[in-house]
Amino acid sequence: MARVLLFGRLADLAGWRERDIPAVSLADLRGRIATEDPALFEALQAPAVRTAVDQELVSLDVALGPDSEVAFLPPMSGG
Repeated sequence: MARVLLFGRLADLAGWRERDIPAVSLADLRGRIATEDPALFEALQAPAVRTAVDQELVSLDVALGPDSEVAFLPPMSGG
């Protein structure tokens, strides 16, 4: 089961910040999110949203282990 973390506007949109979701790969996880919450899935597709698996940025599909942590990171702003 992957521990999924959402930050910023993604957490606001989903209504949760941290959740366990069963998935064997990043593609599988995205598919499960698409089924459960199409609006969140669409937001995750934005080019500026970064994905980290076990605290490493990834850009392609990767396998997830039973204790994987997946973080979806929206663009940051500040000053």
